[in-house]
Order: sequence, then C-alpha cells, then structure tokens
Amino acid sequence: MRLKTTLEQWLTLYEIDRAGSIQAAATTMNKSHTTLLYAVKKLEEQLDVSLIAVRGRRAVLTEAGKSLLRRASTMLEQVRELEVISEQLSQGIESEIIIAIDHLCDPQWLYQPMAEYLSQNSTTSIQVVETSLSKTTEMVTSERADIAIINLPVTNYPAQAFGVITMVPVVAAHHPFAQKSPLFFTDLSTISQIVIRDLGDETGQKSKQNVGWLKSSQRITVDNFDHAFRAVEYGVGFCRLPEHIVKRRADGKMKVLNIEGAERYQVAMHLTLPKGAKTGPAATYFYQMLLRAAHLRT
Repeated sequence: MRLKTTLEQWLTLYEIDRAGSIQAAATTMNKSHTTLLYAVKKLEEQLDVSLIAVRGRRAVLTEAGKSLLRRASTMLEQVRELEVISEQLSQGIESEIIIAIDHLCDPQWLYQPMAEYLSQNSTTSIQVVETSLSKTTEMVTSERADIAIINLPVTNYPAQAFGVITMVPVVAAHHPFAQKSPLFFTDLSTISQIVIRDLGDETGQKSKQNVGWLKSSQRITVDNFDHAFRAVEYGVGFCRLPEHIVKRRADGKMKVLNIEGAERYQVAMHLTLPKGAKTGPAATYFYQMLLRAAHLRT
C-alpha cells in the first residue's frame, strides 16, 4: 500500500498547531516559513481537504484539521516510542527480563519500584515467576532468572538484604481454636494443617524442602498462599501465613493464634543476580531500584 502523506507532513501540522503560527513553528523546526507553508499546502492537496485557516497572524486548524491531527498525534507518539526503543536496543538493553520472587515476599516490594521502572523503560518486558522452597534455589542456580528475590542466600551467589517477613499462625474467626489461648503444639496436632507445596522440579524429589512444624495428623497441601488463605477462611484448618497477607486481606475473618513458644517467626528476604557479571543493563538498573526501595523501608 502506497501512502499519500508522510510523517514529516503530519509533524509539520502538529508543530504549527502547537506553536500557533507557521513562523513560530518554522523557528522551532529550524526550517523556513516557505518550506512549512509548502508542506501544509501539499498535504491539503493530497488529502483534498482544508487543514489550516489564517486569522490575523495566527494559523489555526480547521475542524477537519483538528479531527485528523487527533489521530495523527497518536501515530507521531508511536514513532517517537519506536525511536526510543531502537536507541535502547542498540545499547544492548534486554527486550525481556525474568524476576523470580519467593512466595513469602510481600509483592508490594516488587511492584511499587516496577511501576517507576516501567515509566523510564518502554523497551523491556518483565516476566515474574513465583517460587517456593527448592524452586527458589533452582531459579538461581540454573540462572533462569535475571533477578531473584530469595529467602536464604544460595551458596556461591552473593546476596543483599531485602527485608524481613513475619509468619503468623492463623485460623478462621469461627474456628473453635480462635477462642482458645494459649495453645500448645499438642493442640495443633489434632486439627488439619494447611501447608504450601514445594514448587521445585517434580523429578527431583530428594531436593524437595519442608519448613517449620509439620506434625499435624492431617495435612492439606496447596500450591500457594492464595489457596492457603481461602482454605483457612473457610475453616479447613490452621496455617502459617505471611503477616502482610493477613493484615491486608483478613478483614476480621481470621484470628492469629497464641501458641506457647511459637507465636511467630521471621524469614529474611534477599536479592541476588543469578547471572552475575552477565546481567544485562535493564536487569541491573531494576536491581538497583529494588535495593534503593528496600533501604527506604528500613
């Protein structure tokens, strides 16, 4: 398909409308008044429509000109974005990065800095992979992730402190144990315990990990904390959940248990670059933004 018009012509019309006169637009574009006037006349001829009306010293768009420019402005913005993206790609900026985030981590710690990051980078897409237990380690050692938010530092992979997550035992507000205090482990062994499945490689059963007290006579195993929260909410049993989930979502539906000698524990979160020196500039910059955000929280 052969186009009648060019981007330069639409850019000229845009600048005339923005500047308010052909002469002012000519100064902005570093072109002569005659050149811009010719460009507009040529565009009008090609489209067979009047685009500009001169009123005194001002050049104003006709209704047809305004209507067409509204659509052309979107096209011009897309071209500007293409040029920015091309410049970033020429500098070796990645088209996509993968971030592994351990399921314990408060997602707010990731997505708040990400919003700022994306406002500065229109090139790089981000793939977020939630991990747990051995899966967290796998994403680092296999170097599948560009950035990983982990709990315990992985051997031979440098890590920076990122925050601390508090884990609390909860039951539904209507559960019989919600009114009992204090509780003992012997009490917990009589009710169902909801635990999170290790999301690591199914073929590597020997590398599967378990964490915490797991002596309840009956377990309900789920894939993530969202399912665990729902199970607790409906009175299925008790579970240790990150405190940030309980505070934001419980809304009076859950009760934090007072367990003798084990009311709560904390898990330190860390940030690492699995690919080390091979990490690309986009991932490196986002990593630095995440660290800065972590320092502001402390």
